[in-house]
This record gives sequence, structure tokens and C-alpha cells, in this order.
Amino acid sequence: MLVLVAPGQGAQTPGFLTPWLDLPGAADRVAAWSEAIGLDLAHYGTKADAEEIRDTAVAQPLLVAAGILSAAALGDVTPGAVAGHSVGEITAAAFAGVLGDTAALTLVRTRGLAMAEAAAITETGMSALLGGDPEVSTTHLQKLGLTPANINGAGQIVAAGTLEQLAALNEDKPEGVRKVVPLKVAGAFHTHHMAPAVDKLAEAAKALTPADPKVAYVSNKDGRTVASGAEVLQRLVGQVANPVRWDLCMETFQQLGVTALLEVCPGGTLTGLAKRALPGVKTLALKTPDDLDAARALIAEHA
Repeated sequence: MLVLVAPGQGAQTPGFLTPWLDLPGAADRVAAWSEAIGLDLAHYGTKADAEEIRDTAVAQPLLVAAGILSAAALGDVTPGAVAGHSVGEITAAAFAGVLGDTAALTLVRTRGLAMAEAAAITETGMSALLGGDPEVSTTHLQKLGLTPANINGAGQIVAAGTLEQLAALNEDKPEGVRKVVPLKVAGAFHTHHMAPAVDKLAEAAKALTPADPKVAYVSNKDGRTVASGAEVLQRLVGQVANPVRWDLCMETFQQLGVTALLEVCPGGTLTGLAKRALPGVKTLALKTPDDLDAARALIAEHA
């Protein structure tokens, strides 16, 4: 059983979209999406530097566009389940047929702008904790006023809060944590700091008509499989201010009988977690079109 997954913000790197635009029809699709959302995706995906694509309003549409584009390059794929980490849930909603490609890009453009605006109210950020016991780390974070915004499994938790709180964490790590790594994001996502973005996203969602998922859609709110398109959309709205439970998603993958996990472009983060948390499951990350043949072979064996 194949699971198709999409990464979240922080996975982007300068120029990562460049090789994908050489595929037949890719440049035209990206140009159409760019016009629809008022953002030059090709420019940001090929020529912009790391600081430019760190901007939430840019990074999020760019990631969803890259995920949809790379998945389309695989051909006709019917995975056993789909899921996404943070903004990757919108990509997953497109995979599952809940939202059309342009609708997904339109929603994520609103999401990125709203979250960037919310992040500008207070200087906030996120840092990954490597190692340590999740329960010990969570208790320690709460003492520092931080939120365990991403509980990713495989021993990884991402803390979110103000820059002062994150600086305190750097000086006072939870017991057993080897390292605290700042993430390439511009705000404390999936915390109360993002509450102003929820209302704007809810308003944008009213204009959309979601379809029910064609395949199992695993929500990172609680790892539950969601069968209603309306509920998927509702969860996408609330998700920006609630923690990501990727650990519970991976538990659900196991319960569903996953044998292979394929991560769309810019892949790497979720396959790394799966290698540690899902032993025996084959993994593959789509980084460039050079990975497509290996991905198709994986699909042929497991989908």
C-alpha cells in the first residue's frame, strides 16, 4: 500500500523548481497558476534567493505548486492514502480530488498572506528539537511558554513561540535533547499567534466547493482518516492555529498497512521521519525529475 505525502514550509530551497519547468506542459501550468493567484511562481521557484522564498506568502504557494506539478509528472497514480505536513495538507487535498489545482493554489495564496500578516504582529519563529523524550520535552516547552507546534514522531518536536522564548530554549534545552535547530519559517505557525489568519481563511473557504476525497485522506490534526470534503476544508482552515500531529499520521499509515511512502517535491523531510518511525517501509523523495523513474517503479510495486 502506497502513501503519497507532501512536505510543509521550510522544505523549499533556492531554484528547486527549475528542473521541473523543463517537463512538457509544466511551464504553461505554472504560468496559469501564477496569473490566477497574482504571484510569479516561476520566478520565485527558479531565481529567488533563500530569504525571498522564506517569506510565508511566497513559500506556501510555491510548495503546493511544486507538489502538484511533481505528482502530475508521475502519471496516473492511485495511492492507498494521502497526507500532508502543515501547508502540505492543501497539496494532499488536491491529490485526493477535494480541491481542483487552481482552487488549491487560490486557497494557499490566501493562507500564506494571512499567516504572514499574523506573523508580523509579533516576532515569532520555530525550532526543531532533535532527540529527547517527547513527554519531557513537551512539559519543558510549556514551562518556557512555548507551544509544541509540530509533533513529528521519530523523536522530533518543533517548538514555536516568540524569538525571546526560542532564545531561552537554546540556552535551556529539555533533558536529552541534543540540538535545537531554527527552522526557515517566518512565524510561530500552528499556535495561538496564528489565530487572526483563521478568520481570513474561513472567509476564503466559503467560495470553494470541496468534493469528497477519492482516496483515504489522513488529517494531521489527529491522524484520523476524513471521508468528507467539507470536513477536510474545515480542518484546513483551523489547522493554521493548531498543532501538527504527524506522529499520529504515521501511526495511521501503519494501521492502513503502508508498505511504501512517496514524498513529492521538494521531498526529503517526511521520508527522513518515515525511515526512523516506519521500519520496513520503502521510502522515496522526489527532489528532481531524475527521481521519476525510481518513483514509478515504486508505484508499480506498491500502488
